[in-house]
Amino acid sequence: MNFQNILPKGTATGILPVEGRTPVRVVGNEKIRKTFEEETLQQAVNARMCPGVTDVVLNPDAHVGFGAPIGCVMVSPDHIYPGPVGVDVKCSMSLLQLDVPTEELADKRLRRALINGIEARITTGRASSSQLSKAPKFTDEEAELAILEGATPEVCERFGIPQEWTARCEDSSHSAHDGTNGRESTLERRLEFLKNSGLFRNYPARLRQLGTYGGGNHFGECEDVRLADEDADTLRTAEVFGLKPGCAAVLSHCGSRGFGNIAAKNQFRILQEKFALWHIPFPGEDRELVYAPIGTQEANDYLDDMALAGNFATVNHLLINRLILEAFQEVLPGVNGRLVYYISHNFIRREPIGPGNTPVYVHRKGATRAFPAGHFLLKDSPFYETGHPILLPGNPTAGSAVMAALPGAEWTAFSINHGAGRMMGRRAAVKMLDQNAVDREFDDADILTNCRKYPLDEAPAAYKNFDEVLQSVKDAGLAREIARLHARFVIKDASAPADD
Repeated sequence: MNFQNILPKGTATGILPVEGRTPVRVVGNEKIRKTFEEETLQQAVNARMCPGVTDVVLNPDAHVGFGAPIGCVMVSPDHIYPGPVGVDVKCSMSLLQLDVPTEELADKRLRRALINGIEARITTGRASSSQLSKAPKFTDEEAELAILEGATPEVCERFGIPQEWTARCEDSSHSAHDGTNGRESTLERRLEFLKNSGLFRNYPARLRQLGTYGGGNHFGECEDVRLADEDADTLRTAEVFGLKPGCAAVLSHCGSRGFGNIAAKNQFRILQEKFALWHIPFPGEDRELVYAPIGTQEANDYLDDMALAGNFATVNHLLINRLILEAFQEVLPGVNGRLVYYISHNFIRREPIGPGNTPVYVHRKGATRAFPAGHFLLKDSPFYETGHPILLPGNPTAGSAVMAALPGAEWTAFSINHGAGRMMGRRAAVKMLDQNAVDREFDDADILTNCRKYPLDEAPAAYKNFDEVLQSVKDAGLAREIARLHARFVIKDASAPADD
């Protein structure tokens, strides 16, 4: 199976036929379709054949993932699939807009001071925040409250997070399958069970990862914000989003760290053992496509663990943004910052989609929610008249983008891609790319990093052509570009690359 199996339906849309099922919906122009590996397409077909799945969308950033491709959407009214969430539950993007003119960042010494200030507060890799001189101090009780409640007023106060930022979160808090959270809730009972099971070795160290980036493709990136054009609609949308053209902003990418990773892997293991015990065949003979019907204990436990990890990820991101603002204020006293948006791309939500707005479980794996202007679920948010911000990382040299959804996003279950998507596996990138050429590319673009040598597995050449990815989204009528973000410096983990 290859890109020729995709039947074009437009300049940047197509379908991948699936025997006995409605086809997989595909977003991508001809150049992008040629980037889809055989295994990626087979995973999409396998996902569409899964019990209870009614729709699958393949986005232009799609590449091989756990069970389902990274860069896909799965819709089911009655089944939960951990594979299309993966092991970094609620991996997310956030954007902090500052009022610092980017012309001030021409001074490399100033940028280096900002990098040092951020590194004194936020770790990368596997290190915990306790190793840093200016990292936040919090108790285990406070960390657990964040995991149980998410960004509630009490949690925000304890972690020094501005409460107004929660209005600019896709979700500021997650509840258990029965709608409860906080103390004496189903989530608290579930957390106590997980702790007592011995699942979390060195549990306090997992809590200390709040306010840290981690490794792999996670990063912090200082940007120069430039509007895509100067028409009235773009200017109005940028104002609603809180974007300041010509000023610096910081784009962050991270998730639920070791806490979410351990909880997710545990769920995979439990369901795989149940499938073996009950002699249930794996869809597509893929062990990562395990599932649980809604209403079963297995589904309830997964939804509860996902909520715990989701709350961790939310507070982690908001705390990171608070620390970034603190670092800027230390170097540039008087700087103000405002959260533009916080949005995830590895999560399951019950959303009303399709005829009659029937609620279904939308699994977004490396896919981003995309509600356009006028969507009723945005009614009580600041973005009802514009659609919410969509944060799409490209790569440091090509830039990243802020977009707003269009009504056409309904065709993709109100979802679009979460970034550029990989062209090379991590090991292949390390083997094939030249370190000197990669570092020279950053020097030529005047982009500073915290790395002595930029990690090859995360080099721009390891990713798809971001302009082609964005053009596919535009040509498919899914979203419009509001701003392009151009990197001025990057915070990245430069330790050994992770396995694919």
